[in-house]
Amino acid sequence: MSIEIKNDYGQIDISNDVIAQIAGGAAIECYGIVGMATKHQIRDGLTDILRKENFAKGVIVRQEGSDLNIDMYVIISYGTKISEVAYQVQSKVKYTITKTLGMPVKAVNIYVQGVRVTNP
Repeated sequence: MSIEIKNDYGQIDISNDVIAQIAGGAAIECYGIVGMATKHQIRDGLTDILRKENFAKGVIVRQEGSDLNIDMYVIISYGTKISEVAYQVQSKVKYTITKTLGMPVKAVNIYVQGVRVTNP
């Protein structure tokens, strides 16, 4: 599935995987995020943190009209305030997607799939 943008010059099709890669990259830059996880960790057999090339498995992109809804499955660092980290991820992802694609983001939903202890 892809998102279509039409303008005076023609049509642009942007894959949901591309949007997921942009959102995952923006989320990883936030303090307190250890990595991305899959939605169904047990079913997929992936209990590890997703690598950069697999961010699309941890991000679900839905389009409603001209708005985007993004669901993100993350692993947070132990000892950080979960609500604050989630708010920072929401803000960063919304800003990055809006500036990169020029499309409004209606919602960024954060699902915490785990907490990991990281070595300093």
